[in-house]
Amino acid sequence: MYKVVVISGGSRGLGQAIVQAFLNKQEYKVATFSRSETSFINSLKDEGAFKGKFLFKSLDISDRLAIEAYIRSVREYFGSVDILINNAGIVRDDVLALQANEDIDKMLNINLRGVIYLTKVCVREMLIQRWGRIINVTSIVGESGYRGLSVYSITKAGLNGFTRSLAREIGGRGITVNSVAPGFLETEMTHSLNERQRQQIIRRTPVGRLGKPEDIVPVIEFLCSDAARFITGQTIAVDGGLTA
Repeated sequence: MYKVVVISGGSRGLGQAIVQAFLNKQEYKVATFSRSETSFINSLKDEGAFKGKFLFKSLDISDRLAIEAYIRSVREYFGSVDILINNAGIVRDDVLALQANEDIDKMLNINLRGVIYLTKVCVREMLIQRWGRIINVTSIVGESGYRGLSVYSITKAGLNGFTRSLAREIGGRGITVNSVAPGFLETEMTHSLNERQRQQIIRRTPVGRLGKPEDIVPVIEFLCSDAARFITGQTIAVDGGLTA
């Protein structure tokens, strides 16, 4: 029996790697969305092998009504909503005193409010079937902090708290909730780092490099599996030892 995985922000970066990994497994069907299509999404839509197994829609996670309609369409198309991976997020780095209010609002709306809206709708589906997996992709800066990322850190720390509380709410219904907190990855999210910052992070990381999406995906896959049925309310750092 297949499981239906909803992945937010699945068009590029870590989200792209997550989508590809689950599509490559026979037991999963994948629904994802992002604000815009990419060449990766177009290639999946054109791939005959994924017909009936992949669903994409362009939408903004901060649009509550659009999210509700999207999850209804996923249920109608696939028949269920079993796993939610909250991956969508944006980062706008700047010292707080100079940060644009528009950037603050965007991070709060996408990284925090949007995740809450999406999770609420999906949890309703999971409660009916008394089974589910919810994975929140957060960040080590939600615990450690980083200069210029104070608002971004708030959103990720908030998701870690959300994970712990929601795990207590719905654990008795067969639904687990966990966070995966990547370190600094070689994705678009770190393109704003200059070379000095990159080298400083690499020197402080015991494994001696930035992370890659493929370092994170196996942890997410494990938490979605039956093997992780007794793990809930946890935040797992995958950062090459940076916060050890």
